[in-house]
Amino acid sequence: MLTTTDYGDDLNESACAKLLPAMNLLTFPILRLLLDGKFHSGEKIAQQLNTSRANVWNALKDAEALGIEIFSVRGRGYKLPEAVTLLDASAVLAATGHGGAGFQLEIHDHLESTNSYLMKNIGNGLAHASCVAANLQTKGRGRRGRNWQAGLGASLTFSLLWRFQCGAAALSGLSLAVGVALMRALHSLGVQQAQLKWPNDVLIVTGDRREKLAGILIELQGDMEGPSTAVIGIGINLNLPPRLKQQIDQPATDLASISAQPINPNLLLGVLLKHLADVLGEFEQQGFSRLRAEWSSHHAYHQQPVKMLHADGRETMGTVMDIAEDGVLLVQTANGVERFSSGEISLRAI
Repeated sequence: MLTTTDYGDDLNESACAKLLPAMNLLTFPILRLLLDGKFHSGEKIAQQLNTSRANVWNALKDAEALGIEIFSVRGRGYKLPEAVTLLDASAVLAATGHGGAGFQLEIHDHLESTNSYLMKNIGNGLAHASCVAANLQTKGRGRRGRNWQAGLGASLTFSLLWRFQCGAAALSGLSLAVGVALMRALHSLGVQQAQLKWPNDVLIVTGDRREKLAGILIELQGDMEGPSTAVIGIGINLNLPPRLKQQIDQPATDLASISAQPINPNLLLGVLLKHLADVLGEFEQQGFSRLRAEWSSHHAYHQQPVKMLHADGRETMGTVMDIAEDGVLLVQTANGVERFSSGEISLRAI
């Protein structure tokens, strides 16, 4: 058996109460009253939820402990910094264009990690094309153990479970195929500046400036030669508050900063699922070679000078030539054309 995972948290449904940070049961009911971005008095909130003002105060303190910013003004009450749209399963499935046929969608108010949730529940009968999304993800992880910064209304975070009849050894290039699906979805929604960065990032390119918009993390479970399962985690920045941007260790942007019109997260998730299903079907039938030219056409570093950062601190300078049929990056270096697989290597511009 092969299992690749960057996660160690057990997020089985039966264990969630023990492993997630304790959440006041009133927290999300109160947050739903604040979604309009307007002030609501503690007294009115308490009346609507048939509780005390002290309980309202405690629940909102718990929200702040989860990283949710709450404005409190004496005499006016509480509000979120701005209006927020939460995910709605029926709206997401409608946005797939075919009523969500084939998808099993779960939406959670709060999870530590959607990838962890699916990885730990693969053996519990989860169906092919199961998708889990969280309105608030507090311990999302990226490649090489990095944290994925997210917040309520700040990011779209979801994971898709996809079962393949082929073995894990045949899934080379899967993260690049997922990148193609993201390009199709984002471009269809008018985000034409979106480009790819090998192996698993989406950038917004404006002139010489490249800022990260989204990331992909894929985890595999199964035999090298037999059936295998991929958990495809995706995080997209929707509307990052300044405090979150300051915690990101690279230039980053969000859809709110680049889109002429606001993009509803339900529409975004539905369109992404549609294109993911199309691309994953192509990938399983013909591998990455079928998608190779399309991926290269979106690569922000195609035929550009780059440096490859190795896990041991070494750097390799060269020029990106192309992408191989197995998803390996081909770079012209002083030693000739070298092949780089994702692993512990990072790509940087010169």
